[in-house]
This record gives sequence, structure tokens and C-alpha cells, in this order.
Amino acid sequence: MTAEGELIAGRYRLVSRIGRGSMGVVWQARDERLGRTVAVKQLVLDETAGEEAAQQAVRRAIREGRVAAKLKHPHAITVHDVVEHDGKPCLILEFLPSQSLAALTAERGPLPPAYVAGIGSQVASALAAAHVEGIVHRDVTPGNVLIAADGTAKLADFGISRALGEGTVTDGGVIAGTPAFLAPEVAGGEEASFASDVFSLGATLYAAVEGAPPFGRDENPYALLQRVARGEVVPPRQAGPLTEVLTRMLRPEPLERPRMAEVQEALDAVAQGRPVPPPREPTLLLPARRKPPRRLVFAGVGAVALLAVGVLIGSLVHGGADTPSTAAPVSSPSATTSSSAPAPEPECVADYRIVNSWPNGYQVEVTVRDNEGRGLTGWTVRWQLRAGDAINGLWNGTLARNGAAVTVTNASYNAVIAPGGTTSFGFTAATTGSDPVQPAVTCSP
Repeated sequence: MTAEGELIAGRYRLVSRIGRGSMGVVWQARDERLGRTVAVKQLVLDETAGEEAAQQAVRRAIREGRVAAKLKHPHAITVHDVVEHDGKPCLILEFLPSQSLAALTAERGPLPPAYVAGIGSQVASALAAAHVEGIVHRDVTPGNVLIAADGTAKLADFGISRALGEGTVTDGGVIAGTPAFLAPEVAGGEEASFASDVFSLGATLYAAVEGAPPFGRDENPYALLQRVARGEVVPPRQAGPLTEVLTRMLRPEPLERPRMAEVQEALDAVAQGRPVPPPREPTLLLPARRKPPRRLVFAGVGAVALLAVGVLIGSLVHGGADTPSTAAPVSSPSATTSSSAPAPEPECVADYRIVNSWPNGYQVEVTVRDNEGRGLTGWTVRWQLRAGDAINGLWNGTLARNGAAVTVTNASYNAVIAPGGTTSFGFTAATTGSDPVQPAVTCSP
């Protein structure tokens, strides 16, 4: 399908090509039977596959396209028809003059949190409706979020990712899709699910507000996919009031993520400037893992380009800011000594930094450092929480609270600190007070 004016399925006349991606070529077309403008997407099949595999892909694409056509929602691109042309499946779609969220972010840079939350709320409402119908999108990315001139957002490509094997494990043990936006369990070889859609939407909104996806940049797609599988998320710095919602959506364990309807409610609250509703069901701050630890470790900050690649997974293994305020590290109290003897050096120190704040909330990162050059095996950080403050999301540590007293101990994977080395944990908190305050923090091995 390369020529303008070509007639598809005896009905759809191609007018002009409007886009091309890893999954197909999109044309503006004219439905000559109904006299309306439509979009025609001819799907790209794996040219290396045999004839039988190609035919199976065509049948699967048609089947999945028809399933997607059952979804009618104001924030989902409607699938009008599924046809075959030159041996390749074509989707006949609603035509929406629009710009993708990916293009908008590339043009403007990081977008305001409230605006992104509004876009996300619309998309989440479509996904929630799809989940009720048993439909998993499997490829939620900024490129699939389309935004019209009036601000209406619609999600495209329902059903296509499964039809083409995108985001799933193929018979050859290959993952194809967009690694930067995959959920860790999908990158690790598990089947996509409602929970993985939640994660991918969180990664999409994260990229819009931060300017890069949550797994950082890596020109080596194998390394990127491995980092995704381990859940090495770069903490948000510019998300402001959206931080808490993103933290919930990007939890590494699927069972710890909110349902899509809850996501939609929380995003709408951020968009409207209201407090984010608490989780409907209690969740662990650190999930009980079903598999060997998939660490929620925060990697170094970096920008990420959108990426679509196929990667072998046989060896894969299945966490605009205000100016940060800082305080001198506070060490654990030492034993009483005579006035003539110098106080012993503390074994560990903790640096508590407020890295972001917004109305009714703030974000903190705490760096724990071995101070004696002998290394640490286990650590504990303590402080008093101000009245009216409440921690609502913590990563890379285990939280215990007793009234205002807060205790954070190491997670299983960051208990050991090399001589002179560091590790870190972080959290978001809600507050009814004014600006966040710098507490006195102690650290002990």
C-alpha cells in the first residue's frame, strides 16, 4: 500500500499518508460508502516469519481487531472495520486530527503535572472501560495517546499489540514492543495484564511530566530491557502533586498497583487540584515478592527516547523540583565519653533531602553512607514526623511507624553497603501544614 488514490477493500480510498511506526503505516482515507473521513492502518508483519506464521498473524490481527471494535468509549479511537489488503490486515479507524503525547512532549519538553494528570484521567477512563470488557491494551505509550486541539485525549491501537505479538513472548522467545514503557513482569517474560496496563500508563505519564521514561536512557536495548525487568525506576523530580499517583502505578509488583478505575479517580483529583484519595485497599509499602527480588532501585537520571525493539529474554531475571533543602548528615548517638576524649566517628550517616514539594505534599530522598570505611551490613534511619504529615509511599526500605516516630530499615537487597559506599531510599508524604520541615535524623548500623 504505497499509492494515493488506491482503493482498499473496494470501499476506502487513500488520500494521504499521515504516519508510520513500528506497527504499521497510517493513511487518511475516504469511506466512499458512508462519505466520511477515516484512518487506515496497514499492519506490518514480521518479514522473517514463514508463510504459515504470517497467515496466523493475519488471522490473529483480524480477530483482535474485531474484539477491539466492540469497545465504544469517548476516549478510545474507534475501530470501524478490519479488512485484508495484499495479504496484510488493515484496521479502519476513527480519524482524529491530533498530535500524539510523544510529539507534544518532544515539542514542548516536560509538561505541567496538572495538564498531564488531565490527559491521563481521560486515557485511564478508556482503559478502565476496556478492562471491564476483558480487553488488555498491552502497548500504552505516549505515541498511542492522541490529543485533539480542544484537549480531548484518545487512546489508539487497542488490540493491535496482541495481534502482532507486541509486548508478549513469541514462540522464538523474543519480546517485541516498547521496552521503555513495559511493566517489569512483561519485560521478564510474563503475559500482559490489567496491572501491566496500569504500569505502562504510569510510565507514559511519567515521561510526559519528566521528559523521559522512568527507566532512563540506554542505547543498548538489551541493557534497557534488563533494567526494565528489574524495575530500576528513576524517581520523579518534576511531577509535583502527581508524584504519589505515579509511585502507586509504578510499583514493581502487579498486585500492589491500583486498579485502573482507582487510577482514573486519583488522576482526576490531581487535575482538579484536589487531594488524592487514599488507596481503596491497604497495600504494603514494600511488596512481598513472588519471585527472586525484582529490585525497585532508582537508576541515575537520564533522558530516554521512545524505543521499539525485539529482545531475547532467555537470560533475563524476574523503585521542576523546588531547590532541594539540605542538612548536615546526622549520625547515630555514640556512647558517653570523657571530656578529654574525642567522640568516636559514627558508623553511618544519613542525608535527608527534600527534593520536591507541592500543595499538600512533598518528596524526600535519604542517602545512607558508610562513614568508617569498613562497610555496613544492615542500617536503620529514624526521625520524628511533624504533626499533620503522613508518609503515603516509600521505596527501597521498610517502614515502621509508632505515633510520630518513623523508623526505616534496609530492604533485603540494599542491606550491605560497601566500604565508603552509599545507598538511598525515598518517600512521598501528604501534609496539612505549610512548607515541609527538615527533621533531625539519626542513622545506626
